[in-house]
Amino acid sequence: MNIRHEHAIATRTSDEPFAQPLMHPVASASDPSRAGRSIGGFIREARNLSDEQVEQILIYQRKNDLKFGEAAVALQLASGEDVRRALSFQFDYPYGEARVRSLSAELVVAASPFSAAAEVFRDLRSKLLGLGPAEGEAKRALAVLSPEVGDGKTFVAVNLAIAFSQLGLRTLIVDADLRSPRVHKIFEVPDRVGLSNVLAGLTHQDFIYDVPGLPSLYVLPAGIEPPNPNELIAKPGFTLLLRDLLQRFDQVIVDTPASSLGADARITAMKAGSCLVVSRRHGTKVKALKGLLDAIDKSPTALAGVMLNDR
Repeated sequence: MNIRHEHAIATRTSDEPFAQPLMHPVASASDPSRAGRSIGGFIREARNLSDEQVEQILIYQRKNDLKFGEAAVALQLASGEDVRRALSFQFDYPYGEARVRSLSAELVVAASPFSAAAEVFRDLRSKLLGLGPAEGEAKRALAVLSPEVGDGKTFVAVNLAIAFSQLGLRTLIVDADLRSPRVHKIFEVPDRVGLSNVLAGLTHQDFIYDVPGLPSLYVLPAGIEPPNPNELIAKPGFTLLLRDLLQRFDQVIVDTPASSLGADARITAMKAGSCLVVSRRHGTKVKALKGLLDAIDKSPTALAGVMLNDR
């Protein structure tokens, strides 16, 4: 099987308020009140510690040569979760906020950023950044494909998008799965108007939503499910739209329908310029994966890698 090993990434994952549409998206500003605050200050505020308790922690810290957070946990005046949340606040890392906690459990990079699964996506992000276009090459979007339904491509797409946004990169996830879209459900944004409406010429407005609690992340939902998804994706208008979005965002991630449902995903990948293929351990059939990779190999699409999903 030709998986283009020189570019392939083999990675494994383990185990209603809504946003407002942005006609001209702007990145969320960080909270200036957090700047310069110590871990101890965050923990003290979160636990409402008294002066006596803080002094007790400081004495224990000096005596045992520990960090403030470690000392507070040892004295049972704080939890490990308190320390992680304090670190995330100090470094302006979106974690633990009520809005983030209320989002789908699938968003492991946001809800559990210190987990092994989140680390996999950070590693994948680094590898993909290393495969960026060479000097002089056109910027490309990244389509996320899978051979069959249930392989986990949407799970990978949304978490990868969050991972990019956590670098401060303006990141847009486009739901181009016009057959069974899920991105709007995961991020809890409206789907009455979206990509399908734009491609069909039913609206000239730009319905891109920000996600409260996740700075630098934006969503273009699929919109109304059309009777002709393949024809809409194949329109020249989709190429022009992607070209415009690549000018406005640092990273554009495109979710697609399973390849077994039709040619939509492969057409989307060609228009995006590059793709990541997701397969599921003990789930994806080898024949289906080989067929998809062979089709990509015969197209102008750059294969960024193949990801094995254990989730």
